[in-house]
Amino acid sequence: MARITGSAYTSHVPAMGVAMDLDKTEEDYWVPLFEGVKPAREWMADNTPDVVVLVFNDHANAFSLEMVPTFALGMGAEYSPADEGWGARPVPKVEGHPELSAHIAHSVIQQDFDLTMVHEIDVDHGCTVPLSMFFGQPEEWPCKVIPLLVNVVLYPIPSGKRCLELGKAIRRAIDTFDEDLDVQVWGTGGMSHQLQGPRGGLINAEFDHAFLEQMITDPEACAQIPHVDYVREAGSEGIEMVMWLIARGAMGDLHGGAEPIERHRLYHVPASNTAVGQLILEEG
Repeated sequence: MARITGSAYTSHVPAMGVAMDLDKTEEDYWVPLFEGVKPAREWMADNTPDVVVLVFNDHANAFSLEMVPTFALGMGAEYSPADEGWGARPVPKVEGHPELSAHIAHSVIQQDFDLTMVHEIDVDHGCTVPLSMFFGQPEEWPCKVIPLLVNVVLYPIPSGKRCLELGKAIRRAIDTFDEDLDVQVWGTGGMSHQLQGPRGGLINAEFDHAFLEQMITDPEACAQIPHVDYVREAGSEGIEMVMWLIARGAMGDLHGGAEPIERHRLYHVPASNTAVGQLILEEG
């Protein structure tokens, strides 16, 4: 049977992708961040999954404001990097796993989550930057990827509790897939940042660290954080952190298993005008 062996969490700041694409990671500005990422890449090299369910938000590349699904699951065999206005990133196409996607869709919808099933989609930096952050710049990605896009752009958006419960439903789906697969679930986005208005450039390290700790030790309480707290404390784009709770909900301790093992934690300020967070939790 398929099994979840861990979850990973990372910011998906587009500037990090640009730094890697243009070989700027050795510049003084970027060195502290990419030195900090090395332990995560080493762990991923030793624990490369067969499939990643990669949770991210579209940035007006796959969907426009004319149609924004709350939860959209990629069903395709492959996904091309999106042209976000300055050309597509020079990274490999993302190879999907249609069979597991179909199984997750069937199982999760039967658990009363109304997923939108997307068969053709280009994936933007929300998907490709996390892959680069954990795997570097390979000629092809070392695992298959199932994109799960979450609306954190147009209100109303899903609550933290809803995201945690979706992660639990995904865990139950993967546990019943009849193929020997090593699967990880990744939550991306955040941490605290605001891109516009009088508070543009806001970073709240205290809130970010508290969120990281509570998400690990008490995810059920973390899932109760109201939207207004994210916006007030972490900026308008800090709301992306609810997506981390999907990955957290897929971990075994919330399904009667052991507590997860923390293998990596990174917090760095700034990358562009954003606080960068990373975390890797291994099944206990």
